[in-house]
Formats: sequence, structure tokens, C-alpha cells
Amino acid sequence: MKTLSRIFMILVFGILYIPMLVLVLYSFNSSKSTGNFTGFSFKWYIELFSAPQTFTALRNTLILAAFSAIIATIIGTMAAVGINKMKNKYIKASVMSVTNVPMMNPDIVTGISMMLLFVFVGSLIGLSEYLSFWTMLIAHTTFNLPYVILSVLPKLRQMDKHLPEAALDLGCTPLQAFFKVEIHAILPGIITGMMMAFTLSLDDFVISFFTSGSDFVTLPLLIYSMTKKEVTPDMYALSTLVMVAILILMLATNLRGEKHRDKLKKRIKENV
Repeated sequence: MKTLSRIFMILVFGILYIPMLVLVLYSFNSSKSTGNFTGFSFKWYIELFSAPQTFTALRNTLILAAFSAIIATIIGTMAAVGINKMKNKYIKASVMSVTNVPMMNPDIVTGISMMLLFVFVGSLIGLSEYLSFWTMLIAHTTFNLPYVILSVLPKLRQMDKHLPEAALDLGCTPLQAFFKVEIHAILPGIITGMMMAFTLSLDDFVISFFTSGSDFVTLPLLIYSMTKKEVTPDMYALSTLVMVAILILMLATNLRGEKHRDKLKKRIKENV
């Protein structure tokens, strides 16, 4: 049984990570060939750093991902706190069902519906261009919200309910109790939600395709436009750099989480 579980685990990890390793390998290929590795070279990394169009798309992608993640995290955390404090279980279940709709909907349905909404509102208020950076920001924030809420809610349920009550007894207002006590208890969930929102926004193509304007191109849209002709190997180099950056970010977050858990264990032992 142990042997089968190990084989299954190896297969799963192989399916997940072998394509990424192949991408990294061919980002160092000296030729454009995707069938033969002709030699090790940094050629495509050098070309990447001399391509202004690619860096503009990367900058746009990072700006959009960062702003949508921050806004979704703020709104999502507030929504999670509100949902957690609801007393009526039927209303709470209904709100959770509505919250999960953007997450369960196919991306193409969300993208088309948002495009129609933005065009309708834009025509009502007389805008010359219906789609822009702002429509993409609204769209990305919308589909990121459920992930933030679902990351924060479990931490709110795990939190000791007596902590905010103690803060209120000591003279804090509800707002002060939240920022001085509750937010520290749910911080791991907030960080997880923000990271998930940032990654989903970074990766999104379908919704971006339907809600983007001509003056704001993200990296997935740029790569898609290249597929009509040819995806140049400098995109492999860029994808490798993005993967490395995300890996470093994940490791840093996990290490920080481990340190936070160790501190909590020490405090519990000291109190006992």
C-alpha cells in the first residue's frame, strides 16, 4: 500500500512539475527549437531584457495583480468579518452561496457578462472608450473576492471569541479591538488570501481578454497574440523568472508562517 501511494504521489508531482522543468530547460536553449536542446545559453534572457514591449506587458500585469489583490483583500476581509458575525444561519448560507458564484462560474461566462455590463454602463454615461485598465481592475477584484473570503473565514472561526470581548472590556472600541486583537489572529488567512488573489490575477487570460482596452495589455494577452505567429523563446525565459519569483515568495510566506506558529506554541507553553 505504501509503495502504491508513493508511485501515485510521484506520478502526480511528475504531471505537475515536469512541464515546468521542460520550460525552464528550453529557456536556456541556444536555438529556437523546441524539439532539440542544441546548447546551454543565456541568449533568450539577454533578448528578454532588451524587449520593451514585453517589459511593458509585465509591468501592466504586476500593477493590475497588486492593486486587485490589495482591494480584494480589504473588501474580502471586511466581508468575511461581516459573514462570521451573522446570527441567522439561513441568511448566512444564502450570502455564502452568492459569494461563491464568481468562483464557480466558468471564466468565459464571467468575462462576457462583465464586458456587457461595462459596455452598457459606459454607453449610459457617455464614455468614448468602454474598456480600460479600470474595467480590468474591477473584473479582477470581483473574481478574487471569494478566494479572500474563503481564506479569512476559517481563521475567524478558529480565533478565540473571548479575545475581542476582553479588548472591549479593557476599553477598546469595536474598531480598535479588531485592529489590535482580531487582525493579528487572522493575519495568516489574510496573507494567504492576498497571495492567492495576486497569483490568480497574474495568471488570468479569459476575463482579461473580454474586459481589457487597447491601451492596456497584460502578459497573458501578449503571449496569446504571439501564438497567432510564433511564441519566441524569450517568453520561456520570462516564465522561468516569474516561477522563480513565486517560488521565493511562497517559501518566504511558509517560513514566516512556521515562525508565527512556533511563537504561538512558546506562548502556550509559557502560559501552561
